Parts: sequence; C-alpha cells; structure tokens
Amino acid sequence: MIEINLVPDVKQEFIRAQRVRAQVISWSISFGVIAIGVVVVLAIYVFGIQFGRSAIADSQIDSQYKTLSKTTDLSKLLTVQNQLTKITQLHDASPETSRLFDTLASIIPPEPNNIQISDLTVDNSVGTFSFTGVAPSGYAALETFKKTLQNSEVQYTPATQDGQTAAQPQSVALATNISISNVHYGLDANNNRVLTFSMSFTFAPQLFDNTLGNVHIVIQDIGNNTDSYVGIPKSLFTQTPTSAGGN
Repeated sequence: MIEINLVPDVKQEFIRAQRVRAQVISWSISFGVIAIGVVVVLAIYVFGIQFGRSAIADSQIDSQYKTLSKTTDLSKLLTVQNQLTKITQLHDASPETSRLFDTLASIIPPEPNNIQISDLTVDNSVGTFSFTGVAPSGYAALETFKKTLQNSEVQYTPATQDGQTAAQPQSVALATNISISNVHYGLDANNNRVLTFSMSFTFAPQLFDNTLGNVHIVIQDIGNNTDSYVGIPKSLFTQTPTSAGGN
C-alpha cells in the first residue's frame, strides 16, 4: 500500500507550532493554578492560623493578668524578686568584713605590750581604720604596736580570669599613712595609770576583698626583737654626723 502526504510542509509546521503553543498554554495554566493555591494556603495561614494563635496568646495574657491582679502585694513581690536577682552581684561587691577580727588578733602584740582598742571605725569608701587605744604598759606598748603594724602584710591568693586561683600567693603592706595623736596618760576604771592614744591608717584594699582566697596577716621579721629595739621609738636614735672640714 502506498501513502502519499498531500499536506504541504508549511501546513505541517503550522500544525506543529499550534501543538507547542497548546502545551505552553497548558503548562502556564497549571503553574498559575499551583501559584494561586500556594497564595491561598499562605493567606489561610497568615489570616487564619496566625490570627488564631494571636487570639489564644491574648486570651492567655488576659487570664494571667487577671490572676496576677488578684495577688496581694504584687508590687512588693516583684520588687523582692528583682532584688533576689542582684544578690550574687551585691555579694561579689560587698567587703569581707569578717576578716577584721582575725586582723586585730594578729597585729595586737602579746602581753606585756598588749593594747586595748575601742571606738573602732572602718571606712571602706576611703579604706581607713580609726580607733582609740589604751596601752597599759605605756609608750613601750604603743611603739611595739606601731612597729608590728608597720611590718604586717596581707598575704592572699589572687583569682585568675577563669575563676581559678593562682598557685603563687602574693602580699602587700597592711597599713600605710599611720598616724598617732592625742597621746596622754590617764586613769582607767580601776584607777590604773594607762596611756591612751588615737590612731588611724590606710589599710590595703585586698584585706576585705572577697574575690581573693586564703587571705591572712603575715608579720615580717622586724630584725631585732629585743625589748630595747621594739619598745623604743626609732626617732630617739640617729647617725653621728660627719665633719665636713676634715680635721
């Protein structure tokens, strides 16, 4: 059987072009429908689900607000809770004043050169000790106490940045700017003759720093521990002047 194609080539190209156009239109319609479906789904989510979630959240907020409104002294409770959050910060910044008693026990000489302290004032803002003292044995006890104070150091273990403690301890002078005034003899409650005085000095800030570990007082060796050296002021002794003109 013999088939003869009577359709011209131009007609075949036209039919092929119409077929391609129909496919493109069909695909465009399909993508358009899909896009419209996506837009509809997003619109449902935004205007439906989100609105519902927002309504539920508002309802919960109103419910919680009504519950809190019924709480007695709510403002005081919130203030206390806010202060509780700052306890750690306040604790780190507060001085470790409990070291004061150990410090006094370390720097007060033993009998017979002991002294008695009263009217003690510690000013952490400027770092000073101020107090009134009584020396039962007189000037020797006062001078012994002063020299002990001059040779006292605060030894401590510094903390590193990661919160761990360093291995090697460090030390700093306990007292500077030592001042003694109002020195005079008087009678105590038992009519005993005693020496009274007022003293003030600047203490090392490391003394009450609660971020430091193993803080304690170390008294360095004075070098001459005899009573004649410890109890007598250095101002009584001086070097012999040398002659400027020779013989």
